[in-house]
Amino acid sequence: MRLKIINSFSLFLVVSILCSCSSSQKLYKDLSPHLNSKIFDQSFTGFALYDIEEKEFVLEQNSNKYFTPASNIKLLTFYAALNELEDSIPGIRYVSTQDSLIFWGTGDPSFLNPNLPESRVLNFLKHTSKDLYLATSPATISPLGPGWAWDDYNDYYSAERSQFPIYGNVVNFKWNPEDSIPLSKPSYFSEHIKSSNDPSHIIQRELDSNTFDYNSSLLKENLEVNIPFKTSAELTAKLLSDTLQKPVTLIRKPSNIQQKEVKTLYSVTTDSLYKEMLQESDNFIAEHLLLLISEKISDTISTSLAIDHIQSTYLQELPDVIKWADGSGLSRYNIITPRTLVSILERIIHELPEEKLFQLFPAGGESGTLKDWYPGDEPYIYAKTGSLRNNHSLSGYLKTNSGKTMIFSFMNNNYVAPSSEIKKAMENILLKIRNSY
Repeated sequence: MRLKIINSFSLFLVVSILCSCSSSQKLYKDLSPHLNSKIFDQSFTGFALYDIEEKEFVLEQNSNKYFTPASNIKLLTFYAALNELEDSIPGIRYVSTQDSLIFWGTGDPSFLNPNLPESRVLNFLKHTSKDLYLATSPATISPLGPGWAWDDYNDYYSAERSQFPIYGNVVNFKWNPEDSIPLSKPSYFSEHIKSSNDPSHIIQRELDSNTFDYNSSLLKENLEVNIPFKTSAELTAKLLSDTLQKPVTLIRKPSNIQQKEVKTLYSVTTDSLYKEMLQESDNFIAEHLLLLISEKISDTISTSLAIDHIQSTYLQELPDVIKWADGSGLSRYNIITPRTLVSILERIIHELPEEKLFQLFPAGGESGTLKDWYPGDEPYIYAKTGSLRNNHSLSGYLKTNSGKTMIFSFMNNNYVAPSSEIKKAMENILLKIRNSY
């Protein structure tokens, strides 16, 4: 009787394996023409599909090859922040004396950021009766990251990195016909805007200064644009003074501060940063999450220090070595393989409950960068996009018709076709996968 039970179980196991193999083979046969179709013929495409329950790859094509991930690198930043940051963001560190408040930045991107909840730091500084002193340390980060395109400096997605971000480090310009010139927020920059005949931009910041040129012939009703300003400790102190309506004096951070004297004021929840970073692909937030990690572990604000720490602490056992240069994916120095992104995504889904995780990610047909793609009666794609010129990737989670959650990474580099055609071909493949399981 025992022998029969064992044999029956063995037969069941063999049949299950054969069915699984058969299912994978059928899927590969169905998808192969699409993965090798004309739309992908001249570009370089990698794909990996992973079954979480079975802990195995169902389908792979060039999954061990390296790609430029663009904003898919934010998945590494997200994983790093989940492991290093607490439920709330440290907004400022400060030391309080009888009549003075000395404070300094942590890299928190939320202060007066219009895309995030109001920071508790604003009311704290506004309502204190003590003299305010903004303390700075020697610069340990460059305003723009390694491998960034320098001529993107005028675009909102290339806002500079800084120790004490303010207003998201961008100027918001609005214009209506009743306005003589575009109006700026913060208003400080209204004195730094001048008319120009340059036909290439409606509003253009000069490369090395905070002077903004506008072409009145290109102004349109209800115009609204965000343009990065050049950051400096001096400018931060001026903007704080204007905003708080009281003096903020810039000083060098005292070297004799005792750690026991330092207090921390927390600003916003980390989830609010994660959601904005993932759904809207906010580069500025991604960069400053790494700076927050660096400040926490070393009291130094440095992107490279944070990356080195994360790689040595959490990323020792990845399928492939990665080259990781920044937090946002703006750098073309970043390279990673599809199967390694799958590994990161598998770790992430073990960090957070699925329901909470999917609220943070863009949902196909519903939210963020996927609002206009991958529609369904219910969302079946929860994933991070990544786009640079001639590069588009999508990595995340796929809900199948049978209720399974699968992980995938779909990476495309060096294509010349319109990105909409690449996305449509990707959508066809992911839809077939949803319907096959």
